[in-house]
Amino acid sequence: MDKYEAEKIAKQVGETLRKIRKERGMSLQQLAETTDVSKLTLGNIERGEANPSLTVIWKIANGLSIPLSFLLQENEEVKISRKHRGNKVLSANEACTLEPMFEGTHHGSSEIHRAFLKPNSEYKPGAHQLGVTEYVTVMSGEVKIKIEDEYYHLYEYDSIKFSGDKKHAYINPTSSTTVLHFVMTYSNS
Repeated sequence: MDKYEAEKIAKQVGETLRKIRKERGMSLQQLAETTDVSKLTLGNIERGEANPSLTVIWKIANGLSIPLSFLLQENEEVKISRKHRGNKVLSANEACTLEPMFEGTHHGSSEIHRAFLKPNSEYKPGAHQLGVTEYVTVMSGEVKIKIEDEYYHLYEYDSIKFSGDKKHAYINPTSSTTVLHFVMTYSNS
């Protein structure tokens, strides 16, 4: 991701976050308590001075009970989502690149992502907010998904559905990048 793209995403996330916070009549302190993200970090994000990691964006989305893609939305009537050209966020360990696709223009009840999981790596989003259902399809490669204490091994074009509010992780056991397609639904939106 180039510097311009990172700045654009940071500005977009900040503007959207400020809008949501004001709509809900929340102070930065209340937002910090709700999301478990520091007031200083949230202020920097709102001003577009920080490019938040995927972990921080998930904390904010979970705390506000909104789809992650809502924070990254772009207002366009027709949109094509091309690989590696849209918004993207990295997991804290940079093992996973998540590309939100077809963001909604309001607090939506579902979202779609494409994800690229590096070879021999693990992405641990943890548990999402209550009511999230994840639908994951392996588009290329393979993945082991750990949900609570159970492992599920999926291969190309295999799909799985599970409650995203359970602790889970994605493991790429191969020496090639795994490409995943996510659909996430939110029953409490």
